Amino acid sequence: MGKILVIEDEPDIREEVMSWLEVEGYAVVGAANGRQGLELIYRERPDLILCDINIPEMDGYSVLIALHSSPDYTHIPFIFLSASADIVSIREGMNLGADGYITKPFTYAEVIAAIELRLGDQEQMQAHIDHLWEFAP
Repeated sequence: MGKILVIEDEPDIREEVMSWLEVEGYAVVGAANGRQGLELIYRERPDLILCDINIPEMDGYSVLIALHSSPDYTHIPFIFLSASADIVSIREGMNLGADGYITKPFTYAEVIAAIELRLGDQEQMQAHIDHLWEFAP
């Protein structure tokens, strides 16, 4: 299974989500703010990122912008976690390149389904690319 980074400033939420993911067999790392999260992205190279929007030091939008400023990291699926369920917040995240948006409060099933969808998409894309390389001259 893959490695997932959870960037969330609320310790109870971060720990709960991390424990859910560990139960599912994922390797998990956590960060309490955006700056820590960005450092962990560069060091750990996660397969997927769950990130709150309203976090200290660097908000989630800034983390996503920084992530997408390097072509080495644009392939990592990025899902926002947020209490902001208004269409403007959702659209802003998606316009910046987020792959998903989960509103708080969320359930175990919602988080796992969003992750499996994104990682499944990524695996299917890689399998397709690998298949195409079989026919390359």
